[in-house]
Amino acid sequence: MKRLLIVWHSRTGAACQMAAAAARGAATAAALLEQADDLAVDLRRAGDVQANEVLAGDGFLFCAPENLASLSGEMKEFFDRCYYDVLDRIPGRPYACLVSAGSDGAGAARQVERICTGWRLRAVAPALIVNLGAQTPSQIAAPKTVAPADLTRCEEAGGLLAGLLLTAG
Repeated sequence: MKRLLIVWHSRTGAACQMAAAAARGAATAAALLEQADDLAVDLRRAGDVQANEVLAGDGFLFCAPENLASLSGEMKEFFDRCYYDVLDRIPGRPYACLVSAGSDGAGAARQVERICTGWRLRAVAPALIVNLGAQTPSQIAAPKTVAPADLTRCEEAGGLLAGLLLTAG
């Protein structure tokens, strides 16, 4: 059985919706490949993930908001907590990154890319950044609803990872 670990953090709901969409996409892809029993999709909040769970993953999807041009604190703390216990133990495994952003998202995406480069993971696609256009303090703090088209893109990212895991030799 292949294991796709989806690690997420969300304050306003956007990244949570995106991670759930990626999990749905992974499950759908496995079903379409007639391999639903061959894929475990583990959707976990970043604060609850330990290094042993990362080591058990065959592929990864990291999903978090960008806060102040950086990765959200809880997601960064996940990487800090697990980094050295995982270093040199998961090279070549595939990953993707989803970022919810108010206007940019590139800073958080770069942070994930640098961390994953250190882990020697293999990016399967460029970071998917969903720009929600929140600019004022009240817009930034408000609960978010991700547009259906953006959720579809997140589903596709999950499906891509699932397909790669299930068809890899």
